[in-house]
Amino acid sequence: MIRKILLMAAFAAAAVVSPLTSQAQERRQVMLDKVVAVVGGSSILHSEITEYAEALVDQRRQMGYTSDRDPMNEALEALLEQKLLYNQALIDSVEINSAEIAGRIEEYLQMLITEAGGIAELEAKEHMPVFTYRELLRNRYEEQAYAQAMRSTIVSKVTIVPGEVEQFYERIDKDSLPIIGEQYVYAHITKFPASLKDAQRRTKERLLDMRERVIKGETKFSVLARMYSLDGSAIHGGEMEPGPSSMYVRPFAEALEKLKPGQVSEIVETEFGFHIIELIDKKGNNYHCRHILLRPSFTREELMQPAHELDSIAHLIRVDSLTFEDAALRFSDDASSRHNGGIVSNHDVLARQGVYDGARLTATRFLKEDFGQMQGKSLDDYSALMRLKVGEVSNSFQTTDLNGNQLSKIVKLVQVIPPHTASLTEDYIRIEEMALTEKQNNVYRKWLHDKVDGMYIYIDPAYRSNDFEYDGWIK
Repeated sequence: MIRKILLMAAFAAAAVVSPLTSQAQERRQVMLDKVVAVVGGSSILHSEITEYAEALVDQRRQMGYTSDRDPMNEALEALLEQKLLYNQALIDSVEINSAEIAGRIEEYLQMLITEAGGIAELEAKEHMPVFTYRELLRNRYEEQAYAQAMRSTIVSKVTIVPGEVEQFYERIDKDSLPIIGEQYVYAHITKFPASLKDAQRRTKERLLDMRERVIKGETKFSVLARMYSLDGSAIHGGEMEPGPSSMYVRPFAEALEKLKPGQVSEIVETEFGFHIIELIDKKGNNYHCRHILLRPSFTREELMQPAHELDSIAHLIRVDSLTFEDAALRFSDDASSRHNGGIVSNHDVLARQGVYDGARLTATRFLKEDFGQMQGKSLDDYSALMRLKVGEVSNSFQTTDLNGNQLSKIVKLVQVIPPHTASLTEDYIRIEEMALTEKQNNVYRKWLHDKVDGMYIYIDPAYRSNDFEYDGWIK
């Protein structure tokens, strides 16, 4: 499944025929790789459409549904759209993270090499040298990245107000409203190790040592980032996508703005941990940098100390010597919940996304799907909640917060809300998401309509279908 999805971003630009292939097979191969369409300066090959269609069918089979449309027509229209977005991105000078793409390509190549049994075996299978295949992948991945960045640019400024949400809810077919699954309201009390300051000191000393090694020329910054950084950029040598300083949290941005190309910052503390930053270059207001992120680490004894303290607090709550709400106020290290009886919200997720008008968007109900690394609520929380009845308090357990910091916590299951059809009063945020998505799609479709009319597009007559969602492709 993973390989199929990756292939959608890495179609073979042309097939190289083996010397042992018969003439009939050669003619068939040429036919498969004929140019089917041209958008701007980009061509679409039959082999691209076939591979995209196969991946599309396989994806949907895995997800348990099918489409009434011919997958070949769907694939061709999707590729027409991608090529148009790509060409417009080049015209508009949209930027992408080339370093990240290079890292993804190397990961994918290594997976293929491992599956094939070695580089020579992969080259024999693909009928081309590995460096040619790498370049082919780079072209395909970059095209997809440009297309995605262009679409994001188009819809990024689309916003929605409450009145539009209400209008959307009033006109939508109520049978189209989603069923909201079982939701959980819960409270927690969190405790960081008391030895946090000692751990922070150790972390700073490690970063100072790394900084000195880079400045003395003993080791490259990118090498240390790959070896030690806890940020997702580590795989790219700590390299970040170029952008304005405003895209970073304030302490990071302030340190970045003081650097000259080639310089390495002093230690910078943010909510994510401790960093050192190297400025690669600066063009206009766009900063291109690398960084290394470390967080405090603890011994087992240091981690167990707050766990024991929380178990004692949980015992007092169970024997009615202390209410959970009072305990949260007195003992919890979570500033966003301790004044609210420990009730967990999405406040931390909103803050991380730079959304600070939290009153309207704050949610305290969580689906099972909301628990997980990408959704912001810990799977550890969910595992503890599943063992509880409403009103019960868990034993302490070890987990990490959204920034990856280690801590202990106890949770209380406050309420279980059964599945129901989404309503404006009970599920405003989810209805708002649906309304915003519709508005973004409408803006994008209007943009697409205008660009299709103004860009050169040719489709081979044999592939001109009435099954396109947008008939403007055929001119």
